[in-house]
Amino acid sequence: MDTVKVAVVGVGHLGSRHARIYSELDRVELVGVVDSDFARAEEIGKEYGCPAFRRLEDLPSAVEAVSVVVPTDRHYQVAASLMERNCHLLVEKPITDDIATARELLRLAEKGNLLLQVGHVERFNPGILALEKIVKEPRFIECHRNAPFQPRGTEVGVVLDLMIHDLDIILYLVASPVESLEAVGATVLSGHEDIANARIKFKNGCIANITTSRISTGRLRKIRIFQDDAYISLDYMGRTGKIFRKQAGRIVEDQLPVPDGEPLKLELESFLEAVRLGGKPQVPAEDSLAALRVAVEVTREVEKCEKKLKKLQDKAAGEYGSGQLPIPGIGIGE
Repeated sequence: MDTVKVAVVGVGHLGSRHARIYSELDRVELVGVVDSDFARAEEIGKEYGCPAFRRLEDLPSAVEAVSVVVPTDRHYQVAASLMERNCHLLVEKPITDDIATARELLRLAEKGNLLLQVGHVERFNPGILALEKIVKEPRFIECHRNAPFQPRGTEVGVVLDLMIHDLDIILYLVASPVESLEAVGATVLSGHEDIANARIKFKNGCIANITTSRISTGRLRKIRIFQDDAYISLDYMGRTGKIFRKQAGRIVEDQLPVPDGEPLKLELESFLEAVRLGGKPQVPAEDSLAALRVAVEVTREVEKCEKKLKKLQDKAAGEYGSGQLPIPGIGIGE
């Protein structure tokens, strides 16, 4: 297989980036974009030189690989329909919004001998690619991922929208089963939790503490890793990192070399290479299912926390008047 014929379903903010990158790659032909907002599809199609379609059924039969970049609650329906057309898929994260449909997509992919990759783009962040070469047996990991509020992505809570990036990275780096987890969070502006904190203990003894907010005043994406011989800090956004080691009784600081590279482009190139070679993707769908399982459990714990908090607030309102109790462990600011 030489030139791969690709399409993008869903050309909002992120989907349009998929279309742009496909249009720039060698040995790739962007044969169509699909969106229920046909005016948007036409706009992106015109910009990147391909036909625009309103429905999946209108895509050319020659399409071989598709990026699915629709809202999470439509992932299963769209992906399953495309698998019926024997298309290899890159489905944006999370794979779906529940475990049952995620498992079904894996089954359909195996049945049809189709490649199914999930868009955990942080795996292709040059900082993570540099980090994975030096991380060994981490003992404690701390992540912060904060962003200002925007309506996009609020069909799911912040755990499935944003925290799942860090859950996937942590599961990948720790490579040990989850033993237990605790989580707190709150719904503030959307219909789901907008801020959450999770503390995860792994069977090998590693502990991870993750805080995620989509109602912050600024953006922050950082991970800190502590292991026996070093403390490593990485700023995802600034693509800068530091390594602190103990040498001769003192702490020595070194820079973590982070190469250039656009994570989404690296991800799509990896996906297309797997399509061409017929091998497993660099981020197999099974990894996404593992991250989804943890995300679902975190979401359940957050829901329990909110119910308990509501009872306490109702009790306080009855005894002392109206007011809200603070949530321990997390804050709304930067």
